[in-house]
Amino acid sequence: MNISESAENYLEAILVLSTQKPVVRSIDVVNYTGYRKSSICVAMKNLNTCGLITIDPEGYIHLTEDGMKIASMIYERHQVLSEWLIRLGVDEKIALEDACRIEHDISRESFAAIKKYISENR
Repeated sequence: MNISESAENYLEAILVLSTQKPVVRSIDVVNYTGYRKSSICVAMKNLNTCGLITIDPEGYIHLTEDGMKIASMIYERHQVLSEWLIRLGVDEKIALEDACRIEHDISRESFAAIKKYISENR
């Protein structure tokens, strides 16, 4: 499934929030991302329509199996790329920002090579 970079970021945010909170609501995503409530509302509706999240009657957001696959992939890429850039000597704040941009565009092959390199050089 091809989804937008912003959708991937929202899914990653929901995943991160779900590890920090017992339940995730739209307002939590607003606070985490800093985006307007109206933008998050539209995004959550679109993710729900695509079958990547569910929203229960109480407004709690849950990743579907497909949503979890995408969120986990993006989160792993973010973690690995951040670590790699920091090891290369990039300032942590810059590394985190750059990893967020790179994680959406890097090929599977390149990411696998970076991941392998990091694990072999720990």
